[in-house]
Amino acid sequence: MRSRRAGSGRRGRAALAPLALLLGLAQAACGGHEDRVRTALHALDRGAPAEAIAALNEQMEVETAADLPALRGDNALLLLDRGNVLLSMDRYRLSARDLGAADKSIDLLDMSRGAADELGKYLFSDDVGPYKAPAYEKLLINTINMMNYLAQRDLGGARVEARRLAIMQKYLRDHEEETALIGLGSYLAGFAFEKSGQPDEALLYYDDALRHGPYPSLRLPLRALTRGEPRSPRIAALIEGVDPPPPLGEAGEAEIVVVVGFGRVPQKVPQRLPIGLALSLVADDISPTDRARANALAAKGLVTWINYPTLGRSRGRYAIPTLRLDGRAQPMEQALDVEAQVRSAWKKSEGTVILSAITRTIARVAAGEAVQGATEAAAEDSGPLGLLAGLLTTATLSALDTPDTRGWSTLPARVAIARARVPAGAHELVVSARGETRRVRVSVAAGGWAFVPVMVLR
Repeated sequence: MRSRRAGSGRRGRAALAPLALLLGLAQAACGGHEDRVRTALHALDRGAPAEAIAALNEQMEVETAADLPALRGDNALLLLDRGNVLLSMDRYRLSARDLGAADKSIDLLDMSRGAADELGKYLFSDDVGPYKAPAYEKLLINTINMMNYLAQRDLGGARVEARRLAIMQKYLRDHEEETALIGLGSYLAGFAFEKSGQPDEALLYYDDALRHGPYPSLRLPLRALTRGEPRSPRIAALIEGVDPPPPLGEAGEAEIVVVVGFGRVPQKVPQRLPIGLALSLVADDISPTDRARANALAAKGLVTWINYPTLGRSRGRYAIPTLRLDGRAQPMEQALDVEAQVRSAWKKSEGTVILSAITRTIARVAAGEAVQGATEAAAEDSGPLGLLAGLLTTATLSALDTPDTRGWSTLPARVAIARARVPAGAHELVVSARGETRRVRVSVAAGGWAFVPVMVLR
């Protein structure tokens, strides 16, 4: 009798072992990357950047913004977020350091057609392993870091970022991935080389900027730089009919450039989609075998939904910021629509992501069926225990399927720019964007310049 009870106890413990494992996994399952940045983003919404920095530091397990985290997991991505928030607080040196460190640790995601399968697997898969950035993020790391260096009047650092940007631009063009985001980077690179006394390099970058946008604020500076002898048809068309102004130093004038990043791009969020709808969306791409397996699992009630990442809602309409210079209104032009680029890039890959979500779900449910069979065999005398374990298997594997929602969450949705010649001396700038007003005082010598970046990340 004792032996029979002992055998029954052993079988019960054997049945409970995988059940305990599943329960433990279910408890360990957590939200994706969007959970890690939620507190920081809510702080930015309230206009509390210092609280956002503290929240990001906690996630990276560092004490202060002066500390660099171990660059493992997605810490490099969180470092990009912290760098942008630091820039919004005018802490340019630390921001430049954060963006530079993150840039070295983040590879470019291959968006080419030949890599479609791997692209889908990467974008869909759980948010573990090194983060790979889409092209628009890699371009904006160098573009935004140029702002940091120009704000510090560090032309050497700005030129280094400009050359890094040029390498990335060439790579994208060679792979037929042209993007309008190149325009602002080329504009800032041209400014850096112009103020470094390298006009030929500056004109190459300015000409490249005009390939991607009209940039009317370049009309007068280019007329001065070329002295009426444009080097390209694009520059000629822009400066036509404009008399060359005298050099800044001779006129007792200086230049001020203001760049305003405002709003935030939409976040990636997890999405649940009915399996039938998902199959219809990828009808032309899914293999007959995977379709048959998905339909069979759906018929058993084992697969009813798939989980995959998608872009969240826009944060609203974006009016171009206003700028007052010494009390007088100055025109600002929209230089970048970053959100449009983000949505365009995601639209190109979303079908592949859904397809990867389906095939991954099939594989997980198949694994779940195997666990369920082993559990039921071990618990043949346990009655309802086997059924409970089977239900938990399917539910737990679904809960563990956390789509990769990683992305640079503090990227501005839009960027605007203004450029003006002013008399040498002290000047007051008042920038208003997204319901927030910033006042900045600058002092410029004759022939000099000032670069004022403003980030309003709400």
